[in-house]
Amino acid sequence: MVEISTSILSVKKGEETSTFFELETAKTDYFHIDVMDGKFVEKNTYQKMLENASYIKRISSLPLDVHLMVEDVKTAIDDFLAVEPNTITFHLEACKNKEEVYDFIEYIKKNNCKVGISVKPNTNIEEVFEFLPYIHMCLVMTVEPGKGGQTFLTDMLEKIKKLKEYITTQKLDTDIEVDGGINLKTAPEVKKAGANILVAGTAIIMANNFKTIINELKA
Repeated sequence: MVEISTSILSVKKGEETSTFFELETAKTDYFHIDVMDGKFVEKNTYQKMLENASYIKRISSLPLDVHLMVEDVKTAIDDFLAVEPNTITFHLEACKNKEEVYDFIEYIKKNNCKVGISVKPNTNIEEVFEFLPYIHMCLVMTVEPGKGGQTFLTDMLEKIKKLKEYITTQKLDTDIEVDGGINLKTAPEVKKAGANILVAGTAIIMANNFKTIINELKA
């Protein structure tokens, strides 16, 4: 069965406490923290996500799945390590060179945190292959990062399949997380392609019953 990482991006202001408790009761596997700096992507959620992540850490024992969509990766890693996340994922496209990618991987691991690398829709999946033996997860974006509620890009399914084939062939133990436009229609296709962690935000937060939708996405 796949795991569900619920994005808290579209949680309404003033309803954070009740929503976080409901999500925990509904058995989401992770809280997905979308960190944007207004530079790498248009939207800026940096401070809000830092506050929400700190708050979730105080009230919940569920793991935090931090997705950094930022230019200054090192500073963001330092800021979010403070909330003791389960995983910190940074973008391959935010790195100047391969050496920097390896430095970030090592730095995150040294701080007792799992590490993920994310790729935008236009990035060839092969670019991440050499880093897979050293990371815990690869996050495939199935929309352009930075905005919630976008439509799933169906040609990303081929990218997920390629990634899954490589991981299987190389006998690696790397999770495949998929983020963007995940709902009851797209989830089965993504799972079939090889993903085992699905990030869903709008589909869950806008649903009448969190537990029902999470169970249906997992099934």
